[in-house]
Amino acid sequence: MMKNQSTTSYEQAARFAEITKTFLISGNVQRAKKCLALAERLFATGSAETKNAISNVYVFPVSTFMELRHCSIANLFPKSLKAEYVKQVNATGV
Repeated sequence: MMKNQSTTSYEQAARFAEITKTFLISGNVQRAKKCLALAERLFATGSAETKNAISNVYVFPVSTFMELRHCSIANLFPKSLKAEYVKQVNATGV
């Protein structure tokens, strides 16, 4: 049975979020920044589906994780991802 494309995009975004969080946990901020930069590039240039996956399955868990650990989202998140994060925060009314 073949997986459909959207499942794959969401699974990859979820795995990518885990990798980014692992770098943050280990204090490897440079590698985490590279992950965020790649996510930013995918968000900017990817298909609608890719953008959705980055927005819903990457930005939210990574930003939530960073908040819990008092990491600076403002300093680490690239511009588009930061805007997406702000949009999510405002949408949830947090």
